[in-house]
Amino acid sequence: MDQQSLHQDEYNEELGKVHDRDFTHNWVSSSAFIFYLSVFCVLALLFGSCLKLYTKSYERNRFEVTVPDNTKYVPSYK
Repeated sequence: MDQQSLHQDEYNEELGKVHDRDFTHNWVSSSAFIFYLSVFCVLALLFGSCLKLYTKSYERNRFEVTVPDNTKYVPSYK
């Protein structure tokens, strides 16, 4: 009987170690991981959207705009 309780104690100790290291059982480490993962995803999304807007603005604005002479800062009339 003593041998069985010794094995049970060892089993519970190993199970406790596994639970401490396991992501799903340790609330503190899992919440920190999820926080940093969400911060990284938000920053990646922000960077990607800014980069896309930056590249698209230069593709779209490659045309020459003609400004009438009478609407310039120093207008010249005919």
